[in-house]
Formats: sequence, C-alpha cells, structure tokens
Amino acid sequence: MQARPVSYSQTTITELMIPSYANFGGKIHGGILLSLMDKVAYATASKHAGTYCVTVTVDKVEFLQPVEVGELVALKASVNYVGKTSMVIGIRVEAQQIKTGKIKHTNSCYFTMVAKGDDDKPALVPPLLLQNQEEVKRFIEALHMKEIKQNIRQQMDDANSAVHLDKAEELLANERCEIQLKA
Repeated sequence: MQARPVSYSQTTITELMIPSYANFGGKIHGGILLSLMDKVAYATASKHAGTYCVTVTVDKVEFLQPVEVGELVALKASVNYVGKTSMVIGIRVEAQQIKTGKIKHTNSCYFTMVAKGDDDKPALVPPLLLQNQEEVKRFIEALHMKEIKQNIRQQMDDANSAVHLDKAEELLANERCEIQLKA
C-alpha cells in the first residue's frame, strides 16, 4: 500500500451560518458546529483511506469564541496521524465576518476515525507521507496525545471502580451538594 501525502486528503468545508442554526442567544449551536466538524473529518478520512470511515472519538473540543449568524465558517481538516486502521484528523474552525473580512479562530479539535471495509470490519489505511516539518510535528503530537488518552482512560476506569460510598460525606464536604438519602 503506497503512502499518501497529507495534501492528498486535506479538506475545507465552508458554510454560511443561518438563523435556524442559532440558539435563543443568537449564537450558533455547538451541535451544529460539531456536525460540520464530523462531516469534514469523514471527508478527509475517507479520502485518505479510500473507503467508508466512522468516528471513534472526538478530542479537545473547546469553543473559544462564539459563532454568529451571518458569518462564514470554514472547517479545515487534515490527516495528522495514521495507525493500522485509524486516523487522527486535525480540524481548525474559523469564522469570517462577511462585511469586514475579519477572521476569528473559534476552535481546533481532533477526530479519530476508523476505516471500514466492505465486510464492515476495520480496514488497513495507507501510510502517511510526511513532507514538511509541520506534518512531522503533528504526527508526533498525535502519538503523544494517543499515549495520554490511554493513560486517562485507565485512570478513569480506576476512578470508577474506586468509589466508596461509606466515605461520601467526607469526600463531598466542600462540594456544592447535599446528601439526603431515602431509606
């Protein structure tokens, strides 16, 4: 399987933010933006893999600035990392005010996508051809994030299994809750 360069699958989707996308405060719903991010992640991953892909995880979604009705939102995506059947897609979201041309960075995030074969089982993806320092940097960053995620997943599993209700009052003494257990 021949390696594909990052540029082979880079994708940008641009969409006008319309009133039906807004919440009662006049800002674009986060769910609308997440849906657009999922769409650009799928397009990028499927272009690289040459097959259908599914979303496995979404990481580091932080809405840094609100998106307004009437702005053009550009979602720029590229493959940052590939494993055997998975890919990490980096996405940068920018909103542009049409009248002024001013562009603001609203968020960056990472989608992990898995390629699927005709049998609906994970399919091997082509290696990633890294052609500049930035692409090498992003691949290494994704490796580090993968390791951190594995550690966090283990810590969360450990935390779930380490809950002892007999110490609940002590653990929650300084929290904003009250315990009123019903018999």
